Amino acid sequence: MPAFLSFDPGLVIWTLINFSIFALIIGKFGWKPMREAIAAREGSINEAIAAAERANKEAQELIKENQERIARAQRETMDIVKEGRVQAENIIRRASEEAEAVKQQKLTEAQREIERQKDEAIKVLRNEVASLVVGATEKLIGRSLQGDDHKRIVESYVNELSKN
Repeated sequence: MPAFLSFDPGLVIWTLINFSIFALIIGKFGWKPMREAIAAREGSINEAIAAAERANKEAQELIKENQERIARAQRETMDIVKEGRVQAENIIRRASEEAEAVKQQKLTEAQREIERQKDEAIKVLRNEVASLVVGATEKLIGRSLQGDDHKRIVESYVNELSKN
């Protein structure tokens, strides 16, 4: 049988004594520092977990806050766009109203000018008709009327004709 399988009771006793001394020394001097190191490590791990949870919570709050800001910015953008559309529509409406007013003014001016030219043409026509009537009357009567007589007579007839 090999040597490492042989049983020596003295060796077992000394091994147990050595192990007991080693366990007492470790228990007396090493156990407490090991427990403290393990407890410190456990505490640092717990603190790291708590810090990670706090950081995660803060990150979630920041994400939520940023989403609210983005939503608010989108609403403000939509409001600005709507306001811009309203202003553009108002500008277009005002420009259309001004154009319509200018058109009406020009139309009124044109009608006045037409009326003025018509009156002037009627006046010229009356004078021409009066001159023709006076000339024809002179030829028919064979004599000339004096001064304003012929104009007065012709104007009264022309006024009667224009009333009819």
